[in-house]
Amino acid sequence: MSLRIGDTAPDFQAETTTGSIQFHDWIGDDWAFFFSHPADFTPVCTTEMGRTAQLAEQFVTRHVKPIGLSTDTVVEHVKWIEDVNDTQNTILRFPIIADADLGIAKLYDMIHPNESATAAVRSVFIIDPNKKIRLTMTYPMNVGRNFDEILRVIDALQTGDKFNVATPADWVPGQQVIIPPSVTDTKAAMSFPHGYKTIRPYLRTAKL
Repeated sequence: MSLRIGDTAPDFQAETTTGSIQFHDWIGDDWAFFFSHPADFTPVCTTEMGRTAQLAEQFVTRHVKPIGLSTDTVVEHVKWIEDVNDTQNTILRFPIIADADLGIAKLYDMIHPNESATAAVRSVFIIDPNKKIRLTMTYPMNVGRNFDEILRVIDALQTGDKFNVATPADWVPGQQVIIPPSVTDTKAAMSFPHGYKTIRPYLRTAKL
């Protein structure tokens, strides 16, 4: 069964390149960027693992823990990390889950039979500290992820939670936000004492 936004992310125990984890305990009070790969030692996956490692500080500042998954063993993962570090000029420190029996990939609906019966597609799950799935993205095996977008949506989710706002198309931090229609004008005036703009009764924008 497909997982949906708002569902509790399924918990699981797994062996990883940094040791055994219980997923929910590992997330703790942080957010998680959980992403899957078809297999170790594949070209697109190598660049994505490297890019995630290069962005380590960006994730730390957002209180986000990256964790990868590939349907191979820890031994294979460790060898692959050496290649990632060498070819991508980085040091990969986040855990990669070993899922040779496909148990976790199937739990998270990462196996798409028309693509492959044994390899996970490029799934992304952004999970909040309450262990709720807040965003999902699925890429085909031959298309690398856009990490600018991954960081952008994390910023948008966290901004929305903190200020009770929505974000418009292509929003990035520093730009105007949208006041949800559920917020009355009276509450909007209290939340945005510097003022807001009413474009339509249902479309009000403000600066944070």
